[in-house]
Amino acid sequence: MRSKKFYITTPLYYVNAKPHIGHAYTTLAADVLARHLRGKDIPVHFQTGTDEHGANIEKTAREKGVEPKAWCDLISAEFRALWKTLNISYDHFIRTTDAGHQAGVQAVFERLLRTGDIYKGAYEGLYCASCEAFYDEGELKAGRCPVHGTPAQRVSEETYFFRLSKYEKPLLEHFARHPDFLSPRYRAQELLNFVSAGLKDISVSRARVAWGVPVKSDPAHTVYVWFDALLNYATGPGYHPDQPSTDFQHVWPADVQLVGKEIFRFHGVVWPAMLLALGVELPRKVYAHGWWTINGEKMSKSRGNFIRAEDVVRDYGVDALRYFLLREVPFGQDGDFSLEALRRRYNADLANDLGNLFSRVMNMAAKYLEHRLPHKPESSEAFRELASRTPGIHRSIEALQFSEALEQIWQGVASLNRLIDEKKPWEMAKRDPAALRPFLNELVWCLRLVAGWLDPFMPDTASKMHLQLGVGMTSAGVEPQKLPPLFPRKHDDNPGAPGNN
Repeated sequence: MRSKKFYITTPLYYVNAKPHIGHAYTTLAADVLARHLRGKDIPVHFQTGTDEHGANIEKTAREKGVEPKAWCDLISAEFRALWKTLNISYDHFIRTTDAGHQAGVQAVFERLLRTGDIYKGAYEGLYCASCEAFYDEGELKAGRCPVHGTPAQRVSEETYFFRLSKYEKPLLEHFARHPDFLSPRYRAQELLNFVSAGLKDISVSRARVAWGVPVKSDPAHTVYVWFDALLNYATGPGYHPDQPSTDFQHVWPADVQLVGKEIFRFHGVVWPAMLLALGVELPRKVYAHGWWTINGEKMSKSRGNFIRAEDVVRDYGVDALRYFLLREVPFGQDGDFSLEALRRRYNADLANDLGNLFSRVMNMAAKYLEHRLPHKPESSEAFRELASRTPGIHRSIEALQFSEALEQIWQGVASLNRLIDEKKPWEMAKRDPAALRPFLNELVWCLRLVAGWLDPFMPDTASKMHLQLGVGMTSAGVEPQKLPPLFPRKHDDNPGAPGNN
């Protein structure tokens, strides 16, 4: 039986503008899942990257006075820099301008031409230049794109089509056999309705867009940017229709593909139909999460209502941002970003609940255990009760319910704060010093457990806690490193604002 890595993908991020928190959200979620699984010794392949072709990139580069590839190099590097800032532990970063990816796209296109799944024709329809996608009249809102709100343009051109209509029944059968394929389920019905209403063949080439992957047998056409980009999930780990790859076999199928809700149709309908046409196994789950909005509007560089992740990290630290984005809103739903809400979460959850708990315990350990960390207690009711939460936390993470997992962790933190208030160790030191040492032993080991839970979400914080708690040291009774407070309180309003810088 072949060994297979757990394969997690984010969408490819379009390089028409610099990254912001809306882009970071999906990647952070993927990172938490990847770190959690690695912590359970499950091999993971986590892929992210940038989508770099199409008319929008041509236009943006022209406006900036640079060649398209130079612009792509610049913005792709900014995404990678942001992922480094946010402590993203990806295994592979793919660009659609990579030679291997482009060769795979060309080979797929030619394969589907030979099988008749791609054919040449002419197309006329309503087109959103920002989406680089066609829409039916009924999908528009007063003639405007449902995503960008810009007027759709009627476009007519020679094109190659993909026989999406051929896969209407196979897709519905797959959805029925695999009810978790389209997730979360409350979003799945929209796609089920869309497919059930009847699928039309879709345009997969452009004759008027030079910046793209040329169709090998007809270089006057370039491959449509969405058809090109979707194939990254397969070409990244080594797929080529004519050259089987051992690496691909150890990664495919994708286990979880995370996307924003606005691109669910491409990933939940077009992408699996492409794989069916190629005879390639379908992903196990495509999960569409909601948007981060500001004042109810989708965060967008073009609207100017965006927040730079770097600004938040500068003011609050990377782990505070990671925590807030995954705690504030259930993953899958929309959430309205507010710097005031972030400050409240920071002070209440991080500075007060977790930070004060950790400081209290470590200060008492310094005073009453002489900084010498204890052996694991043989019998500890507090530790057993806390550890009983672990399976539920793990289930929530694996179900992509990150806010639920963090809520359970914070319930554990609250229980430890209550235990300290009830036991009053500062009084125990006077009336029953013999009982104080085992109680503090319990608390130290409980905090070790909390640090382990936090590691996928807040890796820097977990590392600091591990250092002070002596995790990884070869024996008990050693002195841990001393570090500053985990989360100093924020007393003033954060000066940052959407669209600054």
